[in-house]
Amino acid sequence: MKWILGLLLTLSLACVNEDDSLRTLQSAGYTNIQITGWKPFSCGKDDTYSTGFTAKNPAGVKVTGVVCCGLMFKSCTVRV
Repeated sequence: MKWILGLLLTLSLACVNEDDSLRTLQSAGYTNIQITGWKPFSCGKDDTYSTGFTAKNPAGVKVTGVVCCGLMFKSCTVRV
């Protein structure tokens, strides 16, 4: 049972790209950003990373969403 929990924890950490997510959100004008962790099944099939967040959007409204990033040639996108 412990190895299953360890595997799930490892997988959830490996599917988050905090640095690129923060950079993407800041570039798009989001502020007060809090990374909330892995958001499974929130991104497309070509996305490798799925990073949840809460933040204020450029209009100042608090939102919850996910930043989806791929490897190498796929840039990150914000989904609210």
